[in-house]
Amino acid sequence: MKETAVKDILSAVEGTLQQGSEDTIVKAVSTDTRNIGQGCAFFALSGERFDAHEFLTKAAADGAEVLVVSRIPEGADFGNTTVVLVNDTLTALQQFAAWYRRSLDIKVIGITGSNGKTSTKDFTKAVIAEKFKVSATVGNFNNHIGLPLSILATEAEHEVCIWEMGMSNPGEIAPLCAIAKPDIGIITNIGTAHIEFMGSLEAIAEEKGELARCLMSEGTFIVSAACDYIDYFMKRTAARTLVVGNGRGAVRAENLLMTALGSEFDLIIGDEAPVRVNLPVVGRHMVANALLAGGAGHTLGMTAVEIAAGLNSAALTSGRLRAFVSSGVTIFDDTYNANPESVTAAIDTLTELNDPEITIGEKYVVLGHMAELGEHSAKAHEEVGELAARREIYTISFGELAAGVTDAALAAGGRAKHFNNKDEAALWLKNTCVNGDVVLFKGSRSAGMEKIMDQAFSN
Repeated sequence: MKETAVKDILSAVEGTLQQGSEDTIVKAVSTDTRNIGQGCAFFALSGERFDAHEFLTKAAADGAEVLVVSRIPEGADFGNTTVVLVNDTLTALQQFAAWYRRSLDIKVIGITGSNGKTSTKDFTKAVIAEKFKVSATVGNFNNHIGLPLSILATEAEHEVCIWEMGMSNPGEIAPLCAIAKPDIGIITNIGTAHIEFMGSLEAIAEEKGELARCLMSEGTFIVSAACDYIDYFMKRTAARTLVVGNGRGAVRAENLLMTALGSEFDLIIGDEAPVRVNLPVVGRHMVANALLAGGAGHTLGMTAVEIAAGLNSAALTSGRLRAFVSSGVTIFDDTYNANPESVTAAIDTLTELNDPEITIGEKYVVLGHMAELGEHSAKAHEEVGELAARREIYTISFGELAAGVTDAALAAGGRAKHFNNKDEAALWLKNTCVNGDVVLFKGSRSAGMEKIMDQAFSN
């Protein structure tokens, strides 16, 4: 972050100086005592399971320049460390991030949606970096704590920032928008992720739609042509809308070809000559995410050639349809998370896979459970199994919560097996899969599908 004086922090968070100097300079912010560097301001957050105020002495000893606290433990000795007292440290972190955002001369791209936020962020970062100095969300730092930290990691040299905005409950997107103040908003799609807490697709669209509603008239709202809620969002935003998609939209893909390790298509933007893109990841849904990134680049004045160069060089965060080959078996690592829409997209990816340069053998999908579906869970797992059976994909489910996948696949006439033991699942895959086969792993984070994948296949 830019060097910032404590007096500015005091003003931003409405805090009081307990010790030290208001001229103290801060160069970074942390909420984790394991990540305290020179010139760092440590915000002591408290939650149901932790209270960072218990580690203030350690934070000071480890070199924190400033401590932002909501209470001072009895008998605490912070040496010469500057201490700022606030009513609530989380609110203070968010207030400071909002103030810091206003101090930056940048363009902000905000990204939300039920699926594909991180992949879209990765593609967008790769595209925008072809022309601008970029800062972007690291990992999944996209919530009420992660977003402020992402904002405060922005340096003076950055010209464009790309920030994810995640949610799991009502009322979470609007505060993030108020802090980030995006100029460009991207909604990847609307699906059933978190429906256990939201209740309906309409409620999810309303919540995600806060990003479209927060944009000013000079802003741009970017949405996929395949989104069922385009009209809903367009009626609720003052910004111009840019529609992108496979075969349709102002930014679109044509002549799409799926290979074992990537996706090829012609990138079409307005009157510009088509540019061939070799995306290093498979799946129509990944192409859709790449086009959203292309829309952001186009909005910022980039050419089709520049956008294609960025997409060709994109590197996705681990667990998002990363492909590798192990003993002749092609593995797709899509283990980061799962919900009905993303699992359907994964099965579609296997179905459409048609690489003219290799002989593709058996196709397997190895599925863990899909979390946070509430009363929709049983039906959703059954529908996934039925779909895999119809597409003639051999289905392996893991864990008691995913047993319905295999039951439904078998009932639909498909081939399927179920395991409750990771070692047994990995051993079966290792002994069964042969040269030319394709195996895709997917499940919610709590399913730990990457452990089975790592046991069965070396990377």
